[in-house]
Amino acid sequence: MSRYLEVLSKYNTKFEDSLIAEKISNILDTAKNAVASQEILSTIYSCIDLTSLNAYDSKESIWKLVDKINKQEDNNPALSQVASICVFPNFVATVREALTSDAKIASVAGGFPSGQTFTEIKLAETSLAILDGADEIDLVVNVGALLEEDYEHYCTEIEEVKHACKDVALKVILETGLLKSPELIANASLMAAYSGADFIKTSTGKEHQGATLEAVLVICEVLKAYHASTGIKIGLKVSGGVRTIEDALKYYFIVKTVLGDEWLNPSLFRIGASKLADTIYEQF
Repeated sequence: MSRYLEVLSKYNTKFEDSLIAEKISNILDTAKNAVASQEILSTIYSCIDLTSLNAYDSKESIWKLVDKINKQEDNNPALSQVASICVFPNFVATVREALTSDAKIASVAGGFPSGQTFTEIKLAETSLAILDGADEIDLVVNVGALLEEDYEHYCTEIEEVKHACKDVALKVILETGLLKSPELIANASLMAAYSGADFIKTSTGKEHQGATLEAVLVICEVLKAYHASTGIKIGLKVSGGVRTIEDALKYYFIVKTVLGDEWLNPSLFRIGASKLADTIYEQF
């Protein structure tokens, strides 16, 4: 038995659809009467990875985005800053030059959004982004290797990129919209955690279905079990389709219920969004 199958054998990665639906329903029933207080909204805002990953991005547009965040912090110091600004690797230097707030700089790397490129390219993009000032790397896994259960390739690539990151946080993007069963999502999450991921991220939000309540619940259950077994806390990033406060609150309460309040901070919880920050900011 390979070391990867041995790891999988130690955890329950089989989740019944009916039980997932029941648990989500119970969580949302409990949460629906909760008030979206300024404290909760501030927490969510502080966990946002403000994202611009468009083919038409330019130095000017990225600079304007960063300047907007700088001004928001100046205009409303009572509101916590967003967790990071996430851009393509060629714009990391622009963000670093323009940024005056405490937000971190996140960069996608490795053939985003498909992840289909040489491991050497993923390593090069990671290293160059970090050299330009990236504090965090968002990496798309090799979904094809995962679907073929080629865990050697899947895990080794993550391990090598994590080694290149050194102390820089690595968010591993599963692209859950392509993983059609809870078991596949659980296996992908567990193998990524085992391989050194600092965060498990649902999706790129580009080519396939983004985050779903079902996928996030499964990932949370895996992270809970992994922490109980190893003592290691792995973060969660929800990405793809989170546009409204109502959307964000659903994920907030799933994390709160399954993983607990200790996960509800930027070091362990992120939401990838482009418009949500503005929506919350307007509430203050």
